[in-house]
Amino acid sequence: MISYAYPLYAWGGMNQHVFAWLNSYHSPYWDAFMLTMTVWGSHANYPFYMALALILTAWRPQLLPRSNVIVFGVGYCLTGWIVTAIKPALDFPRPLLALGSGAVQVVGRPEYFHSFPSGHATFAVLLAASLTPQTSPVLQWLLWIFAVLVCLSRPVLGAHFPADVLGGALIALITVKFLQTLMAYALRKGIFA
Repeated sequence: MISYAYPLYAWGGMNQHVFAWLNSYHSPYWDAFMLTMTVWGSHANYPFYMALALILTAWRPQLLPRSNVIVFGVGYCLTGWIVTAIKPALDFPRPLLALGSGAVQVVGRPEYFHSFPSGHATFAVLLAASLTPQTSPVLQWLLWIFAVLVCLSRPVLGAHFPADVLGGALIALITVKFLQTLMAYALRKGIFA
């Protein structure tokens, strides 16, 4: 059972109910697709995504502004620090530990501890939120669809509650907004001119 000592986390029981609904449907193709989204949405892929962003911004700066790549790089460091500080401090149990193996269908590696916030959701939303401003609609759609699918994959695979995913997404969005504001100020002052 999710601790109701944290009403913002439990949502009056809705966190558990939404998790159960998302985690209820499984098929070989759906599970493989969700596992793929989780693998691609891992922060361990940061060097690959950063290399692609650097190549694109050097090749076609009008498609991907350099400021977006800077926000992505700095945001990765900030969100990584925030998430690694919050996870052990709160030490919320993952669904498998909180609800038991009879109530959770785990696809992939079982995990038990440090549920909040979802690092995958944080990274995927950081990727989309930092790289999409002033880019083509196609790139925006691709990155946001990717972020949503990565976020969806976490409860579907039994790794996180919806509140973990939402928390990670909010951390990324707030960090990106802060860095974009800082970047705009720096550009106005001519720091990066």
